[in-house]
Amino acid sequence: MAGIDHAPPPFFKQGPAPLALLTFYLAVSLAIFVVDLRFQSLELLRQSIALVVDPVQRVAQTPGSLVDYAASYLQGMRALQQESNELKHTQLTTAPNLQRLAQLEVENERLRKLLSVKEREKANGQVTQILYTARDPFSRKIIVDKGQQAGITAGQPAIDETGVVGQVTRVFPFSAEITLITDKDQVVPVQIVRSGQRSVVFGLGNGQLELRYMPANADIQVDDVLVTSGLDGIYLPGFPVARVVNIERDNAYSFARIFCVPIAGVENFGEVMVLDARQPLPPAPPASAGRPGSSDQTGLRGRSKKAASKGN
Repeated sequence: MAGIDHAPPPFFKQGPAPLALLTFYLAVSLAIFVVDLRFQSLELLRQSIALVVDPVQRVAQTPGSLVDYAASYLQGMRALQQESNELKHTQLTTAPNLQRLAQLEVENERLRKLLSVKEREKANGQVTQILYTARDPFSRKIIVDKGQQAGITAGQPAIDETGVVGQVTRVFPFSAEITLITDKDQVVPVQIVRSGQRSVVFGLGNGQLELRYMPANADIQVDDVLVTSGLDGIYLPGFPVARVVNIERDNAYSFARIFCVPIAGVENFGEVMVLDARQPLPPAPPASAGRPGSSDQTGLRGRSKKAASKGN
């Protein structure tokens, strides 16, 4: 007896032909496309698929977004740092003239009736970076990154964007030492903006200053602003120096004790501007020129006596 072949017919074994499947799927796709185009029946299905796929799409885009965000953040930080440095340099460059506005306003008010006023000296200088503070804990000194090679000389004043910082006291080839106005050996001639009185402030070595040689009944008040008077030939007039914070008056003493705090950031700054040296002041007249027994006045008296004898 011949064996029975139990293999399925070829139709069930191989399935539909690939061309038939392609034709069927194309027909279904076209039908769905036409139905959706005419009746918008698949909008809900599209929204449901988008709702499921959207989180997956966002997760897939996260690494690229993080890279782009990090690059943009670093680029923005560099741009902000560069802009900040430029603004600091600009602020220090324009500070010398801006700080003198209060003094200029008072002076212009006093001189508004004059026909002409001598031109004021220009404040120029160069910005320096602070390297470190002096090693002596009892002094108030800083070291900057410019010295003789940049034309820095001893005696030049130093300021920041708000007021006077100190004065160059020692110069090295590539650095310079600036003594702060709060140092106990530093003295600055000043003028009270409100009243116009002149005096000098001395550093106390503890972050404060003392305004000395002011009478006990002097017209000075707390919060009065002191600016450079320019009488020393070092500082240009009008730069803010200090603000009065405490006044001790005692009738037993001829002078009042007046304590001040510096207006500039003497203890907390990163850059300062070293101003160019001032033009030399004209020499003082001879000491004997204005004395009662001087030769000029003796000659005048002699000529006056001769004129009087001729008149008689």
